[in-house]
Amino acid sequence: MPRQLFPALRGLLVPRGAAEPPPPPTETKDLLAGGVYTSVTLAGVTNVWGTPGRADGWDLERVIVEGYERSIWTFKSIEAISKHASTLPVQIGRGGDEREFEEVLEDHPLLRLLNKQANPLETGDVFKKRLSAQLLLSKKGVFIEKTYSRGGVLTRLDLLPPDRVQIIPDDENASYVKHFEFTDYAGHIRELKPKYVIWLRDPHPTDPFCGVTPLEAAGLSVELDVSARTYNISFIANDGRPGGIVGIDLDGVDPKEVDRIQKRLAPGAHNAGQLTLVGTGPGGVTYVDTSARPREMAYETLSSTAKNEILSAFGVYESVIGNASERTFNNADREEWNFWSHTELPHLNLIASAFDPDLSDDWVIRFDTSRVQALEFPRRQAREEARKEFEAGLITIDEYREIANRKPFNTPQSRALWISPQKAPVPANDQDAAALGLAPEPGAGAVPGADPNAALPPAEGDQSAAAALAQARELEAGPTAAADVALARRDAPLELPTGTGGSAADEVAAARAQTLDAGPGAAADDVAAARATVMQPEDGPAAEAVAAARAQLETKALPTDGFEVTDADFDALALAVQAALTALLARQQGVIVARLRAPKTRKHTRFWEPENENDTRGGNANIDEDRVVSAARWEEETTNTLAPILQQAATTTARRLGQAIASTDTVPPAAVASALVTALYAGQAVAALLGDLAEELRSLQTIPDAELKLEDLERTVGRFYERAGIGWVERIAETCAVSTINGAADAAAESAGPGVVRTWVTRQDDRVRPAHKALHGKTLPVGTPYEIDGAQLRYPGDPFAPLALTINCRCRLHYATDEEVR
Repeated sequence: MPRQLFPALRGLLVPRGAAEPPPPPTETKDLLAGGVYTSVTLAGVTNVWGTPGRADGWDLERVIVEGYERSIWTFKSIEAISKHASTLPVQIGRGGDEREFEEVLEDHPLLRLLNKQANPLETGDVFKKRLSAQLLLSKKGVFIEKTYSRGGVLTRLDLLPPDRVQIIPDDENASYVKHFEFTDYAGHIRELKPKYVIWLRDPHPTDPFCGVTPLEAAGLSVELDVSARTYNISFIANDGRPGGIVGIDLDGVDPKEVDRIQKRLAPGAHNAGQLTLVGTGPGGVTYVDTSARPREMAYETLSSTAKNEILSAFGVYESVIGNASERTFNNADREEWNFWSHTELPHLNLIASAFDPDLSDDWVIRFDTSRVQALEFPRRQAREEARKEFEAGLITIDEYREIANRKPFNTPQSRALWISPQKAPVPANDQDAAALGLAPEPGAGAVPGADPNAALPPAEGDQSAAAALAQARELEAGPTAAADVALARRDAPLELPTGTGGSAADEVAAARAQTLDAGPGAAADDVAAARATVMQPEDGPAAEAVAAARAQLETKALPTDGFEVTDADFDALALAVQAALTALLARQQGVIVARLRAPKTRKHTRFWEPENENDTRGGNANIDEDRVVSAARWEEETTNTLAPILQQAATTTARRLGQAIASTDTVPPAAVASALVTALYAGQAVAALLGDLAEELRSLQTIPDAELKLEDLERTVGRFYERAGIGWVERIAETCAVSTINGAADAAAESAGPGVVRTWVTRQDDRVRPAHKALHGKTLPVGTPYEIDGAQLRYPGDPFAPLALTINCRCRLHYATDEEVR
């Protein structure tokens, strides 16, 4: 028997790589509200895993049109679940409990995408709502395409239409999915690798390629709900029966008059409920009551039943979607908590788990539900019950604070039980009893040195709580904590205990009272005298020999053997960096001008041009220049653009030096690190440049409204980039080349061994700064920095050195071994 769409809402998968089976017989059905649809039939084919391909026959477009858009309860259920996924922020953290992380990660690409802008078309909230709705509607699941920058940073997330994605299983059943095939709206097929696609679904019990959706279980109820409401509309539109009919004898009445009377029974809602006169034939008058009978009003029961079944399938209560009638406040709160606990939280956790592979093992991503009041329902009940127990004297203040997730006071008063109705304290131990003024009589059986928290020995006679309380009240009142504080505030002198057997605290107090204010002893005087008479040793013969050797080493003529980078190495890398920066700045200028012209940027500012006289989107504000310039974004993009270029040059230089000095091809990590540091500094230089541009735009907007136009801002941007032009790019490119190549060479030389020395070499022209001229020919062991004007440089162009000593530097180092130098 064929299965219709709503009773089953399913189809089966065609085997991948197999010939297409003949189309199953179709069945059509006319809906009373109009439109024709074809039911999905059961084909009985299997996929490569031997399980039914249930998901491929799921027509998501028809499910949305006929189930989601036409059934109010389906629509409200999905809205109730997905709206929370869209409004709750996503956070990344570790440690803590289910309510709060111990440590929270503030900056991560996933946070920017899911909380701010997922892709150019969708904000994070819109993306999360669509993701949640698709997960509830699609039996195939949800497909999210991930886009990374060249530096491996996640830059955007896009939801792919599930009905346009084909899952290609692994033929060897090893990786489950070989790849995905996505058909775009132009009909082109793109092959997507699994690492670039997040496939999220509510798992099926037996089929790994299929998910489950509440609409499959609620299919009959959805169709019943739509049919019941369609029947009601059709009844009103087509029947429109009168409230009653009076029949009379119309013998001898003109047929035209009879026709006129009959027309009064015309259908339509505007004719319903009228009393109508019709003819009955010869003799008599009759009356017919046409009010609705129970059989005709059965649609009310059908509609109510369908509503309850649909809401139950989705796990949504009617009070959650806005109808809390016939419910007490407690019942409504309970339903809200049940919805969050059993429906919403598992749904949110399933969505968040899809992004775990983009995090390290110790970080967790989840939706922030700390401000959801419904989740406080069980905690409020626990606190309310704890308050009643405290008032009854069953728990202490500290125990209540622990239940309320608050830090205990840990004082004698907070550790004691306060018995109602007089609120008499029952101390937890002997020390607390003394602080509360309930200490026992001296010699009443207290054992010196005994554990105050140990259980009390069984008492003779009446051992009830009432007897213990009466006995406590009969005790002579001792000094209270308040009295001790008052005594301390009056600065009463402390009395030292007399006799032996006092406590350790008493002995310390006695020792302090007997201590005299003695000054430093003889040993202190000797130490002070020794320090005053210590003389700094003079340089001996060994020190003079070392100084002479160093002077001879540092002033030696430039060696001719070893390894030395050439001007061509610097120039080649500088040209590559210059080309990349030039293209980047050109695109940067175009993006900034486009942002200035964007309606979203100009909205509510004085640069908004009204489209008509009723357009109220203008304003007096200035354009947000920091948002237009977006220096942080361009800093990151500059670093990601230059890092591969500089890393390749650093690797080549380090390998060449290793072969020349140590006959090895090993590239130390520090050589590549120098390229990454240089790329970061280049990104900061671009950010500083854009900061100057933002400041110019900010200053320009101080001009009165009538004198400043949007074209003025655009011209300012153009002139700014013209001024920066080739000169700025050349300086940055030259600095990057010198810093990267010299840094890579120095790191490779240091890893080659301790017997390597290097000599500072300048280009010996008029551009060399005086400080660097003084270093020309100076030779030092690898790892020993050069000292210039009070600063230290590891190598020419060292990014950690002062900028005045590195900008426009073109120097290099000559590397050789000790034997070559000698």
